[in-house]
Amino acid sequence: MSSIKPEKLIEALEWRYATKKFNATKKIDEETWSSLEKALILTPSSYGLQPWKFVVVQNQQIKDQLRAVSWNQSQVSDCSHHVVFVIKEKMDEAHITHFIEQTAKVRDMDPASMDGYKKMMIGDLVQGARSKVITEWAARQAYIALGNFMTAAAVLGVDACPLEGIDPVKYDEILGLTGTGWKTVCACPAGYRADDDKYATAKKVRFDSSEIILHKK
Repeated sequence: MSSIKPEKLIEALEWRYATKKFNATKKIDEETWSSLEKALILTPSSYGLQPWKFVVVQNQQIKDQLRAVSWNQSQVSDCSHHVVFVIKEKMDEAHITHFIEQTAKVRDMDPASMDGYKKMMIGDLVQGARSKVITEWAARQAYIALGNFMTAAAVLGVDACPLEGIDPVKYDEILGLTGTGWKTVCACPAGYRADDDKYATAKKVRFDSSEIILHKK
């Protein structure tokens, strides 16, 4: 596998910022977007269960509706692609079985050989103590996907802005998720920064590494 040089990664992360103003006329090309969708799919998750969906909104009318329930933030309507991170409200045996069957298919295995793993997941997430906080568990998985998406976007030279300033309930209504067992957690518009976004050149404010990184040798 080929890899980028370490300095290139840091350059991309220094370049990225939470874009406040998008160029509404500049769209992400199909090849680049396909790679970003693949990055979402390849995001790791606890047990590998992927308790999420990613709703990609390009329709302008829908983006405008979502802007109205996103504190009127212009990024939502002006971006190229608006990604909504949606989680499974409750983990159930059916989802776990589906994951086991997919694993068996991809790896050419007998599903029965994973019965122990399946029972462990059910015992933990469906029947165990974590079933009481499963929405929070699923939300944490979604944030892993959000971080992975933003890093991938930066490496590809695509701007993004993570958003929690949204009304998840209204998002669910607009996107037809209400009552489906899936719910909105956060969102991330993606596209290309406007030339006059003053925040693009603002210096990043981060605590010194000595305050954040702890080495135990």
